[in-house]
Amino acid sequence: MALRELRFEGDPVLLETASPVQQFDDHLATLVRDMFETMYAAPGRGLAAPQVGVSTRVFVVDTDWKDADPAPMIFVNPEITDRSKEEAVGTEACLSIPGKSFDVSRPLWVELRWQDLDGGVHHRRFEGVQAICICHEFDHLNGLLVTQTGTQQ
Repeated sequence: MALRELRFEGDPVLLETASPVQQFDDHLATLVRDMFETMYAAPGRGLAAPQVGVSTRVFVVDTDWKDADPAPMIFVNPEITDRSKEEAVGTEACLSIPGKSFDVSRPLWVELRWQDLDGGVHHRRFEGVQAICICHEFDHLNGLLVTQTGTQQ
C-alpha cells in the first residue's frame, strides 16, 4: 500500500467525467488499497479516484471509522438508480478543497448499483451520512466539486 498524492481544486482531473472500469485486476485492487490508505491518512470519510489523479469510476467510503469500528466500502462503476425527493442541507468538506466547508442539499437516501473488485454487481439503499458521502464522491466521478453543488460557509 502507498499514499497517493491528493489533487486539489484547480487540477483538471477533478473536472473530468471519469471513465468506467473495464478491467477488474491487480491494478484496480492496488488503486483501492492506496485510496483507503490515503483517505485514512488525510483523514477523510470518502475518496474518489480522480482525487488521486486517476480518472476512473471508483470511490471508497468509510463513514464509521472516526467514531466506531472501520466499515470500509468499495464502489466500482457506481450508478444512482433512485433517490428520495426530499432533501436536507448539511455542511460538507472536501479533501480536495482543504480548510473550507460548504452547505449542500442532498437526498435523504439513495439507491446505488455498483460493482466490487471482482466485478460482482450489488444494489442497496443508503441513508443519512452514508448517502451524503456517496453523493459527494459520486459527484467527483462526474467532474463536480462541492463548490458547484453547495454554498461556502
